[in-house]
Amino acid sequence: MHLKFAYDEERDCFVCRFRLGKRYTGPPGHAHGGIIATLLDEAMGKVNKLRHVIALTSQITVDYLKPVPLNKPLRVESREVRVRGRRHFNMAEILNSQDEVLARSRGLFIAIDPQKMFAKFVER
Repeated sequence: MHLKFAYDEERDCFVCRFRLGKRYTGPPGHAHGGIIATLLDEAMGKVNKLRHVIALTSQITVDYLKPVPLNKPLRVESREVRVRGRRHFNMAEILNSQDEVLARSRGLFIAIDPQKMFAKFVER
């Protein structure tokens, strides 16, 4: 999807501005729910960079509040909620140009050591 996220220090969140084309159609003229969940998951994953960890999605919940339109300016914002050991709790929202929240998510991410976790898959 070629999303480009930037960290907004003043608001302490990651932000990405984008438009969704017709290839992401669900209901007529609107985005598919799976695409919405993907955008929110990707945005929440960016937050883990603040702690310099690689963390995998363990759980995600999505509240679909309003239809997400195609071919309109949108943004997704994400921020950290809290960290408990290896567990990182993040949230994200998709907003339209009127700052209405169209979808919201909360996610649990588990920090991992990628060398340990993926060692058996790497050719020696």
